[in-house]
Amino acid sequence: MIRDITLGQYYPGSSWVHKLDARVKIIAAVAYIVSLFIVDNFYGFIISFAALAAVIAISKVPLRFILRGLKPVFIIILFTVILNLFMIKGDVVVSIGVLTITRQGIKTAVFLAIRLILLIIGSSMLT
Repeated sequence: MIRDITLGQYYPGSSWVHKLDARVKIIAAVAYIVSLFIVDNFYGFIISFAALAAVIAISKVPLRFILRGLKPVFIIILFTVILNLFMIKGDVVVSIGVLTITRQGIKTAVFLAIRLILLIIGSSMLT
């Protein structure tokens, strides 16, 4: 069971990402996390994703290993997406009884899901 949780687990390698000083990794992780919370449009997320993809490619950590780290937090991401879909007020897209999905709720839910996924993968790669 504990082997299935890869979040924060060290993956041995000899890339320059692995050889970076721990202080540099921590500063880069904090800068990346702060940038994710400043971003408020898809273009910013594309840039953040590109930076993360570059670090993943350079580090040569298998994508399967990285994506396995999302399994434990998938329920939390799904729960927050569903809450945002139904709790954010705005322009109604779909209404089923007392449940309404708004355009702003969809945007907020998608942004939050992207932000959380990039946050988890990015912090796992650099710590």
